[in-house]
Amino acid sequence: MAAQPISSEQMRCGIEEAKSRIAENWHEVRASVADAARAAGRDADSVRIVGVAKYVDATITQWLVDAGCVELGENRPQSLIEKSGVLDGPIRWHQIGHLQRNKVRRLLSAEPVIHSVDSQRLLDEIHCEASQQARSVDVLIEVNVSDEDAKTGLPIEQAEAVLRQLVESRDSQSGEPGARIIGLMAMAGWGTTPDQAQRQFAKLRGLRDQLQTAVGIPLPELSMGMSGDYPAAIAEGATLVRIGSSLFSGVLP
Repeated sequence: MAAQPISSEQMRCGIEEAKSRIAENWHEVRASVADAARAAGRDADSVRIVGVAKYVDATITQWLVDAGCVELGENRPQSLIEKSGVLDGPIRWHQIGHLQRNKVRRLLSAEPVIHSVDSQRLLDEIHCEASQQARSVDVLIEVNVSDEDAKTGLPIEQAEAVLRQLVESRDSQSGEPGARIIGLMAMAGWGTTPDQAQRQFAKLRGLRDQLQTAVGIPLPELSMGMSGDYPAAIAEGATLVRIGSSLFSGVLP
């Protein structure tokens, strides 16, 4: 069972200090991401931070939004749905954890970017449900670049067939309701060094470039890199980095 998010009563510090720490963390992470982008010869604005809020409840998540983080990621669909109904601000939601097909219908009400499409059946379900709801849903295909059995994601060799099936049969990039594939997502393998992680991220970038040519659609987004390895991901072209624990440093118990 997943750990329950912490509340303000469980924090390591008082409320005002927590708000201040979260704001400081946010600005430090933004500066670090910008530095990593410039070091890679990229514009700082080419990388967006998805603040992973799975660790904390809605109240603490709101403090992160107030600090300036308006792209929020959740692992559990239920948490995303609940928070989307109570938080204030121009928030763009991201479903970054594993998604079961029976959760898709309710999840789409929050209009999230879905990073974790790891099977043809899930993609079909999202497309069908989005079409029925007259919604256009941005999705990323999750790829298992580390080849670990315990990792979710499509094997590299299956990615092209999944993209091609949707694009050729449904014209998914037309702007009509349904799933719209905008890129790829991956996580580095467990226990990898920064150099090993960067090689895996390079593999995802290379696959993206190959798929754009083979399938003939733009795939502008690469969701890769977390708190421990985002500089390596940015060096390999990440446009979305998923950062959580660094944003709540000094607040989590």
